[in-house]
Amino acid sequence: MVLGLCLGFDWNLVFKWDYMTAKERQSRVGHEIQPIRTPMIAGGLFSIEKKWFEEVGKYDMMMDVWGGENLEISFRVWQCHGSLEIIPCSRVGHVFRKQHPYTFPGGSGNVFARNTRRVAEVWMDDYKQFYFRAVPSAKGVYYGNIRERVELRKRLKCKSFKWYLHSVYPELKVPDKSDLAFGAIKQGLLCMDILGHTIEGTVGMFSCHDAGGNQEWSMTKYHRIKHQEYCMGFDSPQAGQPIKLKLCNPTDNLQKWKQINDAGLLQSWDHNLCIDSKDSKKTGLTVENCSANSESQIWEFTLDLP
Repeated sequence: MVLGLCLGFDWNLVFKWDYMTAKERQSRVGHEIQPIRTPMIAGGLFSIEKKWFEEVGKYDMMMDVWGGENLEISFRVWQCHGSLEIIPCSRVGHVFRKQHPYTFPGGSGNVFARNTRRVAEVWMDDYKQFYFRAVPSAKGVYYGNIRERVELRKRLKCKSFKWYLHSVYPELKVPDKSDLAFGAIKQGLLCMDILGHTIEGTVGMFSCHDAGGNQEWSMTKYHRIKHQEYCMGFDSPQAGQPIKLKLCNPTDNLQKWKQINDAGLLQSWDHNLCIDSKDSKKTGLTVENCSANSESQIWEFTLDLP
């Protein structure tokens, strides 16, 4: 465990490491060994009082093999009046086998999809829609009978997933339901990144870290590509113009974009100019004449919101 990190997830329900916020890090100066509240823990590496583990529902025994149990036990503990903490001075050994001594029915991907859908159906309330939008294939996965787990949640008078997001994991941004797309804008292993810039600063590329922050964007229903209060735009309709962070202006069509989904292009609303990364190391992102054959113009949002 690296100090300054806790465990989290994205809307695809895949585990990730999260950095503590600057405010949290500052509050721990001089208290570095104090427990760290964490939205999630590993599914098999924790210490818990045996009696309460049994009362709160142990594991979901209808899950297959492993995968997703970390989400399930984390949501359940927090929503059912418990808490999760990382103890910085703890030491846990984890020895990996060379190969699994068991099999995954239908493959590991199918098992993970089944298990995570069970989590979504029992614990995420209406927010499960964002999981299905991030992983559309999960809609067709058989997830078994969840009645026992739903009854457990009712019996324990567990809190809502809205409460969990607000009180435990406010760092996980909830997409605006009116947005067209949300999340990181990816090109291979690199993502669009503001690189710490503010108004009139350029936009560049950086290794995808799946932690939001400088790489979090939304395509609004008004066809603006936004990062917080800034909109992505450029100064004049000419190839080679740098992409900049602009104060959003609803009358400026150089801040308006359309997704050419079949090709993966992000094209200016009124011009045959597309966002291009070919010179990103030197000047940042630019607009260039659109070409579906140019790999430097192919982009993918992590979450489309049709």
